Amino acid sequence: MTVTPVEGTVPTTAAPTLGLPSAASGTSEDKEMFLQLLVAQMRYQDPMNPTDSSEFLAQSAQFTALEKMQQVADQTLQLVNLQVAFGASSLVGRSVTFGREDGSVGSGAVESVRFESTGPVLLVAGEDVSLAAVQTVAQGSADTVTPPASDPATNG
Repeated sequence: MTVTPVEGTVPTTAAPTLGLPSAASGTSEDKEMFLQLLVAQMRYQDPMNPTDSSEFLAQSAQFTALEKMQQVADQTLQLVNLQVAFGASSLVGRSVTFGREDGSVGSGAVESVRFESTGPVLLVAGEDVSLAAVQTVAQGSADTVTPPASDPATNG
């Protein structure tokens, strides 16, 4: 005798919400849905050929590991974003050269940095420059030229 699930007993809206837990979706909701599906699977298993309990434990362990990996990935992304923000803010007062969209190269001192959803944007000589467009960074501002420490022409 086999037991088959009754149509409509398992919510049909469960499938779209399963997947990788992310910062946008609540991991507690995902875990609850996983447990509901696990219980449904156990409830409707064939009593003459029951599923091995180690399979359920393995599925639970895989889900937990997946949750933890997603948390690590989210935290790593936050750290990278913070590192980029600190790096961009450290460019204030430095001279940079950057590529423009038309292919020309610009340069100047970084006056300020603002943070947008696409990433840091530098204000260089009144021009908005994406951090990704920066090609070189120098110590001082573009207006100040520092002579070399030892100039052979003056050490005669």
